[in-house]
Amino acid sequence: MQNIVLDQVGFLPGMQKSVIFRGECRDDEFEVVNALDDMAVFTGKIGEAKFDPYSGENVRCGDFSAVTKAGCYYIRTLSCGRSYSFTIAQDVYNDLVSDMVRMMYLQRCGTALDDKHAGIYAHIPCHTEKAYLYGTDVGKDVSGGWHDAGDYGRYTVAAALTAAEMMLAYEAFPKLFSDDTHIPESGNGIPDILDEVRYGLDWLFKMQDISGGVYHKVTCAGFPGFVMPEEERDRLILCPLSKTATGSFAAVMAMASDCFKGIDGEYAQRCLSAAEKAWDFLMSGSGELITHNPEGIFTGAYENSSCINETYWAAAQLYKATGTPQYREVFDSIAAEKVLTGFGWENVGDLGNIAYLSLDDNLADPAISAKIRSEIIGSAEWRISVADSGGYSVATDNYCWGSNSQIAGSGMHLMLAYSLTHDRKYYNYASEQLAYILGKNPLDICFVTGYGTNSPCRPHHRPSIAKGAAVKGMLVGGANRNMQDELISSRFQNSPPSLCYADHHESYSTNENDTYWNTLVVLLIAELMKNG
Repeated sequence: MQNIVLDQVGFLPGMQKSVIFRGECRDDEFEVVNALDDMAVFTGKIGEAKFDPYSGENVRCGDFSAVTKAGCYYIRTLSCGRSYSFTIAQDVYNDLVSDMVRMMYLQRCGTALDDKHAGIYAHIPCHTEKAYLYGTDVGKDVSGGWHDAGDYGRYTVAAALTAAEMMLAYEAFPKLFSDDTHIPESGNGIPDILDEVRYGLDWLFKMQDISGGVYHKVTCAGFPGFVMPEEERDRLILCPLSKTATGSFAAVMAMASDCFKGIDGEYAQRCLSAAEKAWDFLMSGSGELITHNPEGIFTGAYENSSCINETYWAAAQLYKATGTPQYREVFDSIAAEKVLTGFGWENVGDLGNIAYLSLDDNLADPAISAKIRSEIIGSAEWRISVADSGGYSVATDNYCWGSNSQIAGSGMHLMLAYSLTHDRKYYNYASEQLAYILGKNPLDICFVTGYGTNSPCRPHHRPSIAKGAAVKGMLVGGANRNMQDELISSRFQNSPPSLCYADHHESYSTNENDTYWNTLVVLLIAELMKNG
């Protein structure tokens, strides 16, 4: 591992820029060096050693935010040598974002991916046969959507969150998203990220029952081997209607009605009608709360013991889309009791907060808005305190499954606090969460495949495994102290939490991808660039 670690992709010119020195660093100064001519352009001080409890090591930090000129650089000291190279530029994240969005095309289900657009990952249409409602012989066409992760399951709550994050990213910074990311829809006059959103929404429509309720997921009974998607041929099973799926569906469809009304008014109205129908089902008390897989199903459960988060989000989005008081009444009643926060699939409160805080002043309850702002800022301060407790400025103390997504979510929550206060400290701490994901971490790895000097090569992702090459632009889960796969539990017992990671396809609990992890990082980058 390197003794000098930092964001391996790079920085916006005006962004805070920091570097970690680890091991036996005996230097008091470091240099920022132009990689083209090996000439030093800046000399900075190295801070005092600080113990990082999550990696079990002492680290020292340096700041080079004063370097703002576009270019390619590296860091060096006498005792630590040199770092990997990095870039400073206004468009430093553009290619990364493009590939992270393009990854969604490569996750498409139910359609052929052709050689021109998918290269070695091309395949014939997959999972196009009918799925059978659990426990019955009733078949339904639910083809389409995205393979959620390294397996080929399609999960409603995950797809809804994925689409929502892409719409929020586009809304935050539209000029970041082009119409030329090399997908079949490129060049149609609509940003490719919105074409991808629509592909996901078209599948979600199929997951809605005539009653308005929404089916929880469609998978086979178990996970397939390491094969391409068209080679998974077991019976597809449509799991029952669930409240969490219905609430997430209502929320994302209401959001889509706003997003697409200037692009395709008829489609936008269809989204809104579906959202309202789902809301009525949710309020009727019908459907199940998914707390475990049905008997005989062993794929991802996305279980939840409450649908309050999804109701909170859906109420805010439907109120924003329609102005109908019933939605505000539900949202206000929940928020009056407790403001909900979070960007994870089971805690989507901040998506509701974003919608509510975007309302005109005459539409929102001032007391509720003030309470939301207070909760966001208070939570952001807590995240800063957690970041300050370690040496890497990471706003999590819980390295669990999908820790990289949690860290990206903390970054987004800090950006919410920045949007409310314009206090630059929140922006700076948010940028540190991205820096961790892109290389400034104890593992010295950029967790997005194909980016940075050192990135995952063997993700738990079936097309990547089948073709022997990692799809570019996938965020992997990251360190997981809970030992949830055999490879990790055999190698990392008693290891510090932030080191419990293996770049190996058998480590599904640390090295798998997920669509809504990717899109959350895209959203964080869009917010940072918007305000950078």
